[in-house]
Order: sequence, then structure tokens, then C-alpha cells
Amino acid sequence: MKNLILAFIAVAILGLDFSYAQTKIGDVKFPTTFKAGDTELHLNGGGIRKKLFIDVYVEGLYLPKSTKDGNAISKANEPQNVRIVITSSLVNSNNFIESTKEGFQKSTAGNTKPIQEKIDKFLKLFLKYAIAKGDVYDLTFLPMEGVKVYRNHQYVDVIPGLDFKTALYGIWLGSNPVDAKLKAGLLGQ
Repeated sequence: MKNLILAFIAVAILGLDFSYAQTKIGDVKFPTTFKAGDTELHLNGGGIRKKLFIDVYVEGLYLPKSTKDGNAISKANEPQNVRIVITSSLVNSNNFIESTKEGFQKSTAGNTKPIQEKIDKFLKLFLKYAIAKGDVYDLTFLPMEGVKVYRNHQYVDVIPGLDFKTALYGIWLGSNPVDAKLKAGLLGQ
């Protein structure tokens, strides 16, 4: 009994919070839940984006309920979140933008014209706020608002439309993703 009391005192003094569960993806810890508007989302899966054998970023996908259908996730008109944590100092705004442009080309089968203004607005955010190792980006979709962009937990801007969200999430989850292993990880496979 004495040991139990000492354990409770130690927890109280150290301020440990066991209710904040996390999952480690690569070297990055992701919370198992994420609040998008009034909806609590759950970590569906995650993975590491590699380019030329370099870990570029770690990504986690948060959904209202677990699923393994990437196309359905991309097209779903429901709260969702993609969290990206930059893990390489070699990543900068310019190469991130170029890589993302390529991703949009793959996601839309080369037909970016209907959403090009939205893509341009989105990409300009990464020039306005230079990318650095350790940055955390949340791309939170809310049906009546669009994709809300957060950098290091600070709101940056919103890009409206399910069409934009479908193309953006399709970069990682569509039928022609930028990284098949990353897609499998996001889908929890």
C-alpha cells in the first residue's frame, strides 16, 4: 500500500499525463487522436516519405473511423487531417513546392486546371513561411470550410473545396500516389 501511495505522489509531482497516448512513426511521436472542429479523429496510420534514400518527412492520417480505401478517403466529405512533420534539413520551400506540384500532377492525372488557382494559393503558403526541419503541418479538412492549413499548430489559411481536398489527399492516397509505401502506412497496412 505504501508503494502505491508513493507511486501516486510521484505521478502528481512529475505531472505525468497517461491520457495523452502517442504512436511513434519513424522517430516522430504522433498523438493517437486529433480534434478537427467538433470531431475527434483517430490515427489511421502513418509512414515516412523517402526521396533518393532520404527521409524527407513523416506523415500521419487522422480519420473519424478506420479505413483502408485510399480513394474513398480522398473523396470523403468528412473531417480528416494529414499531419506532416519535416525530418530533413535538406527540405526547403522550393523543393517541397516542386515535389508537391508533381504530386498534384499524379493525383489529378495531369488535369490540375480546374483547381489551379487553389493549388497556387496553397503552394504560396510554403514561400510565405519557409520550411525547416522540425516543422509540423496539419492539413485539416472540414466539409463546410475546406482544407485548413496549420504550421507549427498556428492557423495559416484555408483552401476551400472538396475538389482541392480530393486532389491534395490523393497525392498520398490516390491510385497513383507519390510513394506506395507511404500510402500503405497511412492506410494502416
